[in-house]
Amino acid sequence: MSLNKDTLELIIDNAAAATALPSTLLPVTALPAGVKIHNLEVYQALRSRFRGALNTTSLRDFAEYTISRKGPAAKGFIDQDNMSCQVFFNLGDDDAPGHADDTAMLTLKPTAAYLALQKIVGRLLSQRDLAEWIEDWNTSLVAVKEGGETMTISAAVASVRNITIEAKSTATTSEHNFGAARSAMDSIEAANAESRVEALHFSLIPYDGLATRVFTLKLSIFTGNDKPALKLRWTGEEQQVEEIAQEFKTTLAKEVGGAATLILGTFSA
Repeated sequence: MSLNKDTLELIIDNAAAATALPSTLLPVTALPAGVKIHNLEVYQALRSRFRGALNTTSLRDFAEYTISRKGPAAKGFIDQDNMSCQVFFNLGDDDAPGHADDTAMLTLKPTAAYLALQKIVGRLLSQRDLAEWIEDWNTSLVAVKEGGETMTISAAVASVRNITIEAKSTATTSEHNFGAARSAMDSIEAANAESRVEALHFSLIPYDGLATRVFTLKLSIFTGNDKPALKLRWTGEEQQVEEIAQEFKTTLAKEVGGAATLILGTFSA
């Protein structure tokens, strides 16, 4: 009796599948090439085990969900650079490793005010740009003029709109027995310095769930052109960013309580 090609291949595959495999750390088996594994869980009344992936921007909802998942303590990994935290509810340990497919992800979303702060600092602005920005955020701003005295927001807006550039020239002449020397210096400065805004204190909540902070923005005026250019500098920016990140970890640990062990860093299962 002759056998066709398909029959011969099936016999060979079955023989290979029946061959004893060497011992390995991971469970393996040999199957014919045409064999497919089918997941029958979808046909069951209930799932074999619970797993899922929560994604949220709300710190409070994230904490409540983490606490509601009663069971072995979860493990969370905090990425301070991205203001995010990922919790694994079935990560397990060395003795009983889990599938790590049951997670919750928190990514804090910056508030509109904090975004406005980040967008405005370091940019060259016209008088109109800065005046309108101050008007837009007037309820969160305190204006300070040179000397540290506060001024009303309306006065601050007026001072920004009315900055003028004036040129002045000074000359120095000296006479000597053997000759004479003369030097002249022309300079440009912004007038009305005594009533000009020196800094703005911006009070805001950087991320939902964190505390209110005050950010100091120093005003610089550039007079190289016909019209002045303005720039706001965020004083102590790096330090405040670090403080916000640390507050994120502290607040999250307080909200989550003992429902998860929190670690600084990222983790890929």
